[in-house]
Amino acid sequence: MNPESHEWATSLPALHDQAWKRLRRGVADRRAAGRHPTLVTVDAEGGPQARTVVLRAADRKEATLRIYTDRHSDKVGEVQANPVAGLHFWDSAAHLQIRLQGDVTVFSGDSVRAVWEELSDHARDCYGRDPAPGNVLDEALDYRKWSDLAAFAVMELTIQWMDILHLGRHHRRARFERSDGWAGQWVVP
Repeated sequence: MNPESHEWATSLPALHDQAWKRLRRGVADRRAAGRHPTLVTVDAEGGPQARTVVLRAADRKEATLRIYTDRHSDKVGEVQANPVAGLHFWDSAAHLQIRLQGDVTVFSGDSVRAVWEELSDHARDCYGRDPAPGNVLDEALDYRKWSDLAAFAVMELTIQWMDILHLGRHHRRARFERSDGWAGQWVVP
């Protein structure tokens, strides 16, 4: 599809709507570009740590996104020490980049039991490892895995700002902030 045919890129409200449409599609469609964003946190030395995650929920009204993770993973410790993170999405078909930053809250234990119970057995098997994620192994498969609610966590990102870039013959970029009710403003691409 010709990127210039993307009329939604020509107005701030339409661009913001399109971003949320693609975030919601990422939750619902395993093949959607928004399904696997890059999460960026800051480690104890102040360095950026980027990894691919799976987008599990997108709530436009509350401006929140959710991902699931192992409670023992490095990213959980990183956001507990510095509770802010970024997410980066790239949709090549739409020529659309979405960057956002938000405050992160980690939920685990009984507070996520209802979410846990909705997961398939295969999905549950992703949470529970011995040794814990990130530990050194002698061999690639020298670990055990099992379903463990105690290892399951939900990371909720409360979005503070979104930066949306559409690449076309005339690049367009806008920034939207929670503090101004998501009114948006054009910025130089």
